[in-house]
Amino acid sequence: MRYLPLTDADRREMLATIGVRSIDDLFRDVPTSVRLPGPIVGLSNHLGEMEVERRLGRMAARNLAASDVPFFVGAGAYKHHVPASVDHLIQRGEFLTSYTPYQPEITQGTLQYLFEFQTQVTMLTGMEVANASMYDGSTGASEAVLMANRVTRRNKAVLSGGLHPHYRAVIETTARWQGFRVAGAPVDADGIEDLAALVDKEVSCVVVQNPSVFGHVRDLAPLAQACHAAGALLVVVVTEVVSLGLLTPPGDMGADIVVCEGQSLGVGLNFGGPYVGLFATREKLMRQMPGRLVGETVDADGKRGFVLTLSTREQHIRREKATSNICTNAGLCALAFTIHLTLLGERGFTRLAELNHATAVRAAERLARVPGVKVLNDSFFNEFTVMLPKPAAPVVEALAERRILAGVPVSRLLPQAQLCADLLLVAVTETVSDDDIEALASGLEEVL
Repeated sequence: MRYLPLTDADRREMLATIGVRSIDDLFRDVPTSVRLPGPIVGLSNHLGEMEVERRLGRMAARNLAASDVPFFVGAGAYKHHVPASVDHLIQRGEFLTSYTPYQPEITQGTLQYLFEFQTQVTMLTGMEVANASMYDGSTGASEAVLMANRVTRRNKAVLSGGLHPHYRAVIETTARWQGFRVAGAPVDADGIEDLAALVDKEVSCVVVQNPSVFGHVRDLAPLAQACHAAGALLVVVVTEVVSLGLLTPPGDMGADIVVCEGQSLGVGLNFGGPYVGLFATREKLMRQMPGRLVGETVDADGKRGFVLTLSTREQHIRREKATSNICTNAGLCALAFTIHLTLLGERGFTRLAELNHATAVRAAERLARVPGVKVLNDSFFNEFTVMLPKPAAPVVEALAERRILAGVPVSRLLPQAQLCADLLLVAVTETVSDDDIEALASGLEEVL
């Protein structure tokens, strides 16, 4: 596509048509205090392509890349090895350029991989049906609460103190505009909260994360029973989908809706996105599920085919009948997820989970021997919380200066929770070596 620049006369005519005097007027809703007073210092308006590349390269070199240093950062986004074949396949033209199937039955290839994706999600979560992906785990969690409200005809959600703060914030933002109530449990760094005590006849659902944002693993069956006895639903959030290779699936513990972040499979860290949300539920609740559902059938000649069985978004049906405002899907990321999981197979996926857990256990045992460091978790998958003898944020900065990315200070996620200032989330995946673990432990011994 050619680039056709606008003339000054063109710009004046466009601005006059919409009734403003200048381009700056288009940004009048942005407070002056957060606007740049002028051009970015140090950047010229007139540089050649090579000069721009060199300058940006020098700026990028100031970052610590996840693949270049010992890396223990998690808290909802995890560094896993993605086979080169995944990127190779999703960059094929028929995959890379495809978009939402507005005439779905014509795009049989898209429907087939979405069908396979749904099948994989149901098997991982222990549920009966799954949709054809969500934007990410956090928006999927807010959609799960909206769905629970519709099913139960109640408008109060209880959020676990172990739920990722970003997921909680998305749900609270949705609550503000959709008119339901949120009851948040206190921060649960020790994994001892009693959510069943908060369930009453007004609660539509309880949202709990497993493993929690602090890494605690728990049996959710008793909580599921308490929810069902009160007529409420149990929504289980999983931010590390690889954990489902070892842990009991949420569906087997009585969950009614399961929401996962699928980034760990097939999708790199990518500075925070795009990611892919997994959403699964019981068959009896299927018609209240957001998004799309792809089904398998046969055509007039008896050949296997795929159809858009259920579509509850407003682009396909009348807005007032829609269950969701999700208006696209993370199709390419869902395909990457499906390819990666297919390459692993059931045994490979279980082995990957075992590697993650075993490496994390070695890391926890080594860090526990560092003077002043205490591991808070009795059980965990590949992420755990350590208590340091001083605030975690400056410790992380000091280790970054030593080219070690030590994890996520809880104070970054919960700046208002002063009691959590000395807590550090440490994530350990199959990409972490024993040398990396020793580097982290030695670094902590130096800076503490």
